[in-house]
Amino acid sequence: MKPDRTGRRGRPKTSPLSRREQLQLAKRAQRERERDAGTVVVPLKLAANDARRLRAAMARPEFARRLRGLLDDALVEIAAFENLAALCWNRRERYLGAEEAFRLYERNWRLVDQRRMKPTERALIERLAARYGNGVLNV
Repeated sequence: MKPDRTGRRGRPKTSPLSRREQLQLAKRAQRERERDAGTVVVPLKLAANDARRLRAAMARPEFARRLRGLLDDALVEIAAFENLAALCWNRRERYLGAEEAFRLYERNWRLVDQRRMKPTERALIERLAARYGNGVLNV
């Protein structure tokens, strides 16, 4: 192998782009593949011990399923439920804390259209009442 212009030996240049430009293009392509796959990088600041525990938990095969379960218990997607969306007409958020959603249903029950309520929303209200209202919707 003969030395290049700088006098250094190394791999032959296979692209007219600099190493930095190649790296930028590779990162952009990786982000596009992740976006197409529906994945997103989420920056998260944690205490060092919690970060180590999270890394260890992420290596477990059941982690993603359990995380989805945790998020389903903690948050409610407003648009997925017709009555909740009507009660949240003045809010910009996409998600609502589960306890906050339960309290909103309780406070505004007179505005909830019970006759046209879908079974999924009924199940949500029952689940929230069991968890935050001791099985009772105080209306």
